[in-house]
Amino acid sequence: MPEATTSLDMDAVRIFLHLLGVCGWVGGQIVMMALVPILRKVSTDAPRLAAARFGQVAWACFGLAVVTGVWGLAAVDLADKPSGYHVTLLVKLLLVGISGAAAGIHGTTNSVPVRGATGAVGGFAALGALLAGAVLGA
Repeated sequence: MPEATTSLDMDAVRIFLHLLGVCGWVGGQIVMMALVPILRKVSTDAPRLAAARFGQVAWACFGLAVVTGVWGLAAVDLADKPSGYHVTLLVKLLLVGISGAAAGIHGTTNSVPVRGATGAVGGFAALGALLAGAVLGA
């Protein structure tokens, strides 16, 4: 197991920013999923208005997670990693792409069934990417 660092260096800043982006993207989806039923009781427009505002924050978080993820990949010597690491990394990258694509469709469709399906797919893909990231960091 790698030794823990006790200083604030660029690796710590990168990891912090990556986790911040992931928290906003994944955690925000979980919060929105919990709030939508209550927002529907407030007004028919409330879920749409909340989702629009959430989208502004969530997409910034997604972008932050992607940029810091690429930055993190640049800091890793992939040639020294075992094949299991490479497979997990590929799965994570695929899940990140699926999560982003599903969220993009979710936010632009007018079809209620498509919105429901893409919300579920995007949320589960985001959770899977989070799990794969935890496996890579362990």
